[in-house]
This record gives sequence, structure tokens and C-alpha cells, in this order.
Amino acid sequence: MGWFRRTMARLSGTPHESAAPVAPPAPAAPTSAEILAAVDRVQERLDASVPRAVTARVQRISDTVDEMVPRLDRLAVGSAQAHTVVATATSYLPEAVGAYLRLPRDFADTRPVDQGRTALMLLCDQLDLLGSTLDRISDAVSRQDADALVAHGRFLADTLGRSSITLPDVPADPTAPADPPAPAHQPAHRPTNQDPA
Repeated sequence: MGWFRRTMARLSGTPHESAAPVAPPAPAAPTSAEILAAVDRVQERLDASVPRAVTARVQRISDTVDEMVPRLDRLAVGSAQAHTVVATATSYLPEAVGAYLRLPRDFADTRPVDQGRTALMLLCDQLDLLGSTLDRISDAVSRQDADALVAHGRFLADTLGRSSITLPDVPADPTAPADPPAPAHQPAHRPTNQDPA
């Protein structure tokens, strides 16, 4: 009887209950403001009891994220690099710092929890990894921008270097005064009758 219901459903245009469910739409990518706000929220959670080793590392990551967010469009859409920047700001950093902050300070900073390392040491290692990864991504984007500048300079040199337009000579410093005119030729001094001998 199952085939009959499927056939009737197809003929009447009604979906059959065994039709594949429609996947929910993927969540929208976070905006630049949301990415920056996520890092700001992490920094706001750091109080005076958090060691300077943590706050300095979080600040380094925050500074790099602040620098990278306006440049995310230079990374390929869906690239691993773009994902890493966004995930660091919205997930990796908040989760690492949050796990550390949930521990009592004395326990987190003095008790070994993994191979003789304290939670503080583990967090610092994780923050160093996040920071160095973001630095590598930032350097790669900067190299792309520098390469584009070099290529543009070569293009200009090739294009303008072979121009059929002749430009007048322009002094290196247009604000410098022009060379003074050459002095007019003055005749040599000739003795006259009035000159004493």
C-alpha cells in the first residue's frame, strides 16, 4: 500500500512524508562588528586577578584581529585563513580564556594539571599558538599587498617608460629655485688714458 500513497501524492502534488527533510539555512557569517565585539568581550572579562602573562597575550591577539578584520576581504572567501581569523575571535579565544577563568585563581596558577604544567601555562601556550598563527596570516596578507604594489610599480615603469609622449625636464625638487641665468659676457678691462700707470 506504500507505493499507492506515493503515487497518489505525486499525482496530487502533495509531498510524501518520507521526502527528505530540508536542511536549515547555514548561519550567516559574523559581521566585522561582531568579530571585534567578541574579542572585546574577552578583554572585558580579564580583571586584575588575571596574570599579566595572559592579559598581554590576549592584547596581542586583539590587536592582530583589529588589524585583520578590515583586511578579511583580501583572503579568499571560505579560505582556511579567513576561517582561522574569525574562529579565533569568536570561538577559540573566548573558549580558552573562559575555561581558564572558570578555575579558582590559586588552582589555575599553581597546580599542575597536564604533564606538570598548570592551567596558566596551558593557556599561555594556547594563546601563543593563536597569536603566532594570526601573525603568519597577517604577514601573508601584507606580502600580497606588497607584491601588488611592486607589480603596479613595474607596470607603471613599463608603461610610462615606453611612452611616446615626451615630457619636459622637471627638477627633482619643484620648490627649489631655478638655476640663475648665466652672467652676460663682460668685455675685458681695457686701460684708458685716465688709468694711472
